[in-house]
Amino acid sequence: MVDHGGVIRRHELTDQEWELLAPLIPRAATGRPRVEDRQVINGMVYKIRTGISWRDLPDRYGPWKTVYTRFRRYALDGVFTRALQQIPPGRPPRAPMPVP
Repeated sequence: MVDHGGVIRRHELTDQEWELLAPLIPRAATGRPRVEDRQVINGMVYKIRTGISWRDLPDRYGPWKTVYTRFRRYALDGVFTRALQQIPPGRPPRAPMPVP
């Protein structure tokens, strides 16, 4: 759980989990300012864990379309496969990753 100004959000990555995942996230090309990677990844985790629709994501994760687009891109680029390979043997992931 991560503390965001006194609010603990159980559906978000811990700092330790983020440290493992951050190097696997593709860097942004130049252009429009991006929604922060961690914010978007936390939106993906929230969606997966709660089962809500993409359109119902809370605003704190950025525009739902941004979160969805990056989810699809990361899935197709193998980011999630590489992330799962970072989990030490014998330690299951906190929640299964669904197929997009």
